[in-house]
Amino acid sequence: MDIQTKLIKLYCAVCNHYDNTLVVHAQRQSNNFCPKFTDSECITIFLWGIFNQKFEVKACYEFIKDYYGEWFPSLPSYQAFNKRICYLAEALKILAGISLYEIGMDATHNDYTMDSIPIVVAGSKRSNRAKAASEQCNKGYCASKEMYYYGVKLHILAQCNYKAKPTPSSMVLSKASEHDLTIAKETLQNVFDMRIFCDTAFIDREWQARMLADNNITILTPIKRKKGQIRLLFWDRIYSSAISGIKQSIESFNNWLIEKTNIQRASKVRSSAGLSAFIFARIACACLCF
Repeated sequence: MDIQTKLIKLYCAVCNHYDNTLVVHAQRQSNNFCPKFTDSECITIFLWGIFNQKFEVKACYEFIKDYYGEWFPSLPSYQAFNKRICYLAEALKILAGISLYEIGMDATHNDYTMDSIPIVVAGSKRSNRAKAASEQCNKGYCASKEMYYYGVKLHILAQCNYKAKPTPSSMVLSKASEHDLTIAKETLQNVFDMRIFCDTAFIDREWQARMLADNNITILTPIKRKKGQIRLLFWDRIYSSAISGIKQSIESFNNWLIEKTNIQRASKVRSSAGLSAFIFARIACACLCF
């Protein structure tokens, strides 16, 4: 598929979702209820910019203006475009949810894996005094990267695929300080009939037993060493290695998502609406463009 056809296909998909669902979340109580530069065009431009590695709103705007100006003759000023992106944050959230649902409809088995991505609004040096999007963000610690940061976490539940990236099934946002296990307990309470491969952060024997009995969900984690234990027993190491190998697929997916959309770096965000637009536009882009 050539690049122009891909853009047209994206625009058609956005228009279809907008007309059927998103318009309800983008209604205006003003005389300008039907702007010349449409919401569908604005969303398409933003997603297309992210797909082309233009991760900042200004870089995205200038890219479209320089290379696709004839395609979007009603493109407003950068300030108006940036304001529209924030206004459409809720519509982008709904679009991301619809896109995730559609790619998850082809599920053929019940093996899943779960992990989270830190989304950094301010790094460790500024994490104590950062205040941007404070309704959604706070200070937390990422053990895998050994860093403190101010921001949010994106929790991902994805279906395992043999020798391929997992297919994301659901994504949930939380403040940075929330523990992965706490979010898992909330998001999985209405889910049934699964095997979920996780890391040791999800170990809670009482909760695991309850999920198996009530929801037929088996939570599989590597075996954690006991206090004072230098190394695991041989068969425990084999079992833990197998679980970790399956879970590694979602880590690869997370790295792919970060590489393609730069979702982990939100240092330019200044408001809750801006943060929501930043995150959910990237999720929608990953579902619709790649």
